[in-house]
Amino acid sequence: MSDKYSKRRLTSSSITTIVSLSLVLFMLGLLGITILNSRKLSDNVKENIGFQVILNDNVKDVDVARLTKTLDASDYVKSTEFITKEEAAARLQKDLGEDFIDFLGFNPLLSSINVHLKAEYANADSLAWIEKDMLDTKLVKEVIYQKSLVTMINENVKKISLVIIIFSALLMVIALALINNTIRLSIYSKRFIIKTMQLVGATEGFIRRPFVLNGIKHGIYGAVIAIAMLIGGLYFAQKQLPELQELQDPNMLATLFGLVIVLGIVISWISTSMAVRKYLRLKSDDLHF
Repeated sequence: MSDKYSKRRLTSSSITTIVSLSLVLFMLGLLGITILNSRKLSDNVKENIGFQVILNDNVKDVDVARLTKTLDASDYVKSTEFITKEEAAARLQKDLGEDFIDFLGFNPLLSSINVHLKAEYANADSLAWIEKDMLDTKLVKEVIYQKSLVTMINENVKKISLVIIIFSALLMVIALALINNTIRLSIYSKRFIIKTMQLVGATEGFIRRPFVLNGIKHGIYGAVIAIAMLIGGLYFAQKQLPELQELQDPNMLATLFGLVIVLGIVISWISTSMAVRKYLRLKSDDLHF
């Protein structure tokens, strides 16, 4: 009867530890996905920032083609789109809802190249030297972009990133404390076994080893459950918002899942080692308190 009760308690303790680990690792994994997606989302927003290169009138097609190729080969350019005078007029007519060319008798618009920047170059400083570089080209008449919009987007991205980092740090501390306390409680129920083994001459390493291995096993189980929950959560979220699929990077997700497993193992290992060491150093009289 006593053996059955002890086994039931051990099983219950193991299940509680694994469930607690999986929930905390799930929270950390969810936070990781949020951070990764927020970074990608901010990059997408920044990469929609661009500028319009207005070309001089009567530029030769061969010169325009050369300039476009040069821009495409630049480190700071993500994509370019050449718009002829006729295309620009057609777009403006569509927006205005009337034919302004018939009214004016000529097309006042110029050919242009719409340039979208890579995220790391979508800031006021980079745009300033890119603008200067463009204006030095004889083909270019003017460079147009919204300076205030660029500044506002970058400032907001910085603020949001700071909030996410602070929240992440707090959540990490809380998560580690929860895991540590759960494992300490699990080891607490076995403190008499630890002390008995010590009294019969077992070395600290010998006593610690099975507990640490068991803790690592719990960490792996908890991580696998957390990953399954994360995959299920992502699948459900993508069903509700199909746009989220574009933000997902399989390689980054695989790396994140690997980190969840490593975290589960490392945290369980460290917490178990510390808890066992505490009871190894505790006097027999203090075990009842």
